[in-house]
Amino acid sequence: MLSEAEQRELDEILKQYPDKQSAVLAALYIVQRRQNYLTDDDMRDVAQALEMNITEVQALVGFYTLFRKEPTGKYMIQVCTDLPCALRGAEEFYHRLCERLGLPPEGGTTEDGLFTVEQVVCLAACDKAPVAQINLEYYENLTGEGMDAVIAGLRQESSEEVTGG
Repeated sequence: MLSEAEQRELDEILKQYPDKQSAVLAALYIVQRRQNYLTDDDMRDVAQALEMNITEVQALVGFYTLFRKEPTGKYMIQVCTDLPCALRGAEEFYHRLCERLGLPPEGGTTEDGLFTVEQVVCLAACDKAPVAQINLEYYENLTGEGMDAVIAGLRQESSEEVTGG
C-alpha cells in the first residue's frame, strides 16, 4: 500500500497527465525510493493506484534498468564499460572502483549496504569517459582519485543523515 506521502506525491504528478496510466514510470520511481527496489506488492500497489494490469507494470519494471527487483545499496553506481568508454579507460576504472570498495570484479553491493556497483552499456557520455551514474546523477571524466573523493563525500552524506548532522 502506498504511504500517505507517496500517495500525495502521486496525486500531484497525476495532475500533469490526462491518462493515469501515463504516470506509471513516475509512480514506480516514487515507490522504489522507499527501499531502492520494488517488491511484487509494490508493483501491485502501483497497478491498483493507476488502474492497470499487474502484468503491464511488471513488464515495465523488467524493461527499464533503473527499476530494481532485488535489494541494492543506497547509492547505485553504474559505470559504462562499452567500447567507446573502454577505449578511454573505463574498464580499468571500473575494476579499480570494485577493488577499492571490496567488491568482486563483477560488482555487487558493499557489506555496509551503501554502494551497489554494476557495469552498464552506454550512459550517452562517451566523450566524457570514464563516466558513472550514481542515483541518476552523472559524474564525468573520472579518475580513480576523483571517484575516491565522490565515494568519501557520499559516505559523509550518509553518515550525516544518520546522525542528523
